[in-house]
Amino acid sequence: MYKVFVLVLVFAFVFSYSFSQAQDNFPSVKIKSVTGKEIDFADLGVQSKDTMVVVSFWATWCIPCIAELDNINDELTTWQKAKPFKFIGVSIDDSRTATRVKPFIRGKGWQFDVLLDINSELKRAVNVTDVPHVIIIKNNQIVYRHTGYLVGQEEQLFEKIKSL
Repeated sequence: MYKVFVLVLVFAFVFSYSFSQAQDNFPSVKIKSVTGKEIDFADLGVQSKDTMVVVSFWATWCIPCIAELDNINDELTTWQKAKPFKFIGVSIDDSRTATRVKPFIRGKGWQFDVLLDINSELKRAVNVTDVPHVIIIKNNQIVYRHTGYLVGQEEQLFEKIKSL
């Protein structure tokens, strides 16, 4: 009985690992920008063939998310001069709090594009379980993921961007 249990456990692990690797291809999920323009997220994967795309999932109620995006915004122009890439914020605020996103961004003065994932479709499609969560897309593949934020980790993110 023990051998059967171990075999099933190993099979489940291998299957889940294979499935998670398959998820690294870019999903076709339609979400909107804060201006209301509909965007197919798969198009960003296609763009990543020419320019790396860095996506940060965040929410207006997430204090570490805001700190991370404030610090990234402060350095973004310098970073993009050193290594060209596109940076996008994806708000996971639900329909009750999504109306706060546009004025929030305006108040912060963030200089990057922000998309709204109101129904969490994209969040589920790319397997984001918590925020802040950053993914780096290159050649239509998710090549890096990081969850959480402590002050100074934005520099580690930039080092990762430069290395890819």
